Amino acid sequence: MSARLGLFVIIGITLWRVVTLHFDSTDLFVDEAQYWLWSQNIDFGYYSKPPMIAWIIRAMTEISGSTSIFWIRVCGPLVHMATAFVLMKTAKRFVGPEVEGWTGVTYITLPGVALSSVFFSTDVVLLFFLAAALFGYFGLTRQRSIGLALLMGIAFGCAFLSKYAILFVVPGGLIALILMQSARIAWRDFFISAGAAIAVASPNLWWNVTHDATTVKHTTNIAHWSALSIDVRRGVEFFAAQFGVVGPIVFFAILWAVYRAIRGNSSAFETLLIWLSVPVILLITFQALVAKAYANWAVTAYVAGTILAVWLLHREWPKGLRISLALNGFASIAFPLAAVFAHQLVLPNGNEAMKRYLGRSTISREAADLARQSGVTDIVSDSRDMLADMFHTLRNEPFRLYARPPAGTPESYYEQTFAMPDDLSRDVLFITTQPVTCAQTPVAVGSWEPADGYYRGKTIYAYKVSPRCLMRTR
Repeated sequence: MSARLGLFVIIGITLWRVVTLHFDSTDLFVDEAQYWLWSQNIDFGYYSKPPMIAWIIRAMTEISGSTSIFWIRVCGPLVHMATAFVLMKTAKRFVGPEVEGWTGVTYITLPGVALSSVFFSTDVVLLFFLAAALFGYFGLTRQRSIGLALLMGIAFGCAFLSKYAILFVVPGGLIALILMQSARIAWRDFFISAGAAIAVASPNLWWNVTHDATTVKHTTNIAHWSALSIDVRRGVEFFAAQFGVVGPIVFFAILWAVYRAIRGNSSAFETLLIWLSVPVILLITFQALVAKAYANWAVTAYVAGTILAVWLLHREWPKGLRISLALNGFASIAFPLAAVFAHQLVLPNGNEAMKRYLGRSTISREAADLARQSGVTDIVSDSRDMLADMFHTLRNEPFRLYARPPAGTPESYYEQTFAMPDDLSRDVLFITTQPVTCAQTPVAVGSWEPADGYYRGKTIYAYKVSPRCLMRTR
C-alpha cells in the first residue's frame, strides 16, 4: 500500500467516524461526562486522572461553541488520525517507505482505536504523545539533536499529563538502553529531554503534592495492590483480550516477532521495538494475574508494537496485512454503526448490546422533573454514575447539583469537589438506588425501574429530604 493510498484510507475512516458521531444515539459514559466536567473547571490535576484530556475537551468546546456530546467525542477520531500520521512518518524514516502506508492504516483500524474513536478516553491522547516521543527518541539513536531531544521530552511530559500509564513503557526502554548500544542516545540529549519532560509534568506533580497525592492514590487503589492473590484465569483472560484490542493478526505478529528475536533472527531496530512494546504486555499481564487489569491497560505497547507487527508481516506474510485490514476494517465500520443503532441492537436476554451507554440521560431528566414538581432547586445523589450524567445533561437547567458528603476520604471527584455544603438548610431532592431512612422522615416523591439502558432492573428512588438527613458521621 502506497503512502498516498494510506492517507486516503485514514482520512476516509476518520470522516466515517465523524459523520456517524453526528447520529450517535448513546449517552456519555461516566468517565466521558466526568472529563467534560473537569474541562469546565480547568486545573493541573483531577481526582482520578491528570489534566490533558480536560484541556483538550475545553479547547474543542470553546472552538465549536458547544458542549454537546458530538463536540466532546469528536476529539477521539481527530487525535487518532494525527497519531496515524505520526506513525507513518516514523515508519518511513526508521523502517522504510514500503511500510509507511500500511503502518498508518493498520493503526487507524485497530479495534481498540475504533472503539475509542466512538467513546473518548485518555488513551487516545496518551497514544498521540507517545508516538511523538518515540519519533524523537528513534531519531536521537541515530544523531545528536537538540530539537529532537526537546520533542521527545515535551511529548513524554504531555503523555504523562494524559495518563500515568506512559510509565509502563519505561522498564522496557531502560532494559534496551542497558543491553543495546544502538538504543542509546547522547548524554546531552538525554538531559535536555529529561529536563523538558520534568518541566512539562511538574504542574501535575505539584498539584498532587498540594492535594494529598489524590490522583496517585486513586491510581494505586484501582490497581487493587492491597489485595494481591494469584488468579491464573485473570491473567489468561487479559492476555487473550489483547487479540481483540489490536486484532488477532497484529497481536500474533508481535508474538511472532518475539519468537524470531529469541532465535536470533531480528535486526537491532526490530529488537528495540520489541523492548518498547512486549514488556508492557507482560507487566500488565502480571498485574492481572495478581490483582486486576482492564484490557486497555496495555495500550502503550501498541505504538511501537504496530510498527513492529507491520514490518514483520510486510516481509514475511504480506497476505496477513490484507487479512488484518479486512478484519479490523470491519470493526472500524461496525463500532460507529453500533453507537448509531444502539437502541436496536438487543441481545437475546433483552439487554441492549451497548447497555452501559444508554438510559443515563433519561434518569437525569426524570430527576429534574421531580425536582420541579417538588419545588426544590438542589439535587443530591450518592451515585457517581448519576452525578456524572446529571452535571452534563442538566448543564443548562437551574439546579444546583451535589454529591452526598462522604464520611471520610472522598471516593469520587464529585465527593471531593461538589459535596453538599454543611450550611445548606432548605430541602433537597435526593436521587439514589438505595432506600433512605433517617430521624427526619424523608418524603418519597417517586421510585421507578427503568425499562431499558444501564439502569434496567434497578430501582431508582427519589426523596425530598432535609440536608441533615444526608449528613454522614465522620
